[in-house]
Amino acid sequence: MHAPTDSHWTAVKCILCYLQGTITYGLYITCSSSFALHGFTDANWVGNIDDSKSTGGYLVFFGQKLIL
Repeated sequence: MHAPTDSHWTAVKCILCYLQGTITYGLYITCSSSFALHGFTDANWVGNIDDSKSTGGYLVFFGQKLIL
């Protein structure tokens, strides 16, 4: 952020172009009798033996709908 390069600006342009093409997309939440909030997570500690980096992920559900 303190010293952006040309490749950073190229990536920003690609992201903005993508967002412009998906401006009508949205998250639609319909009425449901379930207001339960469930979260799931998983981690792989030192899963890559070459660089010893760990990976992880998560999912969050509001009722039956997946939210991020």
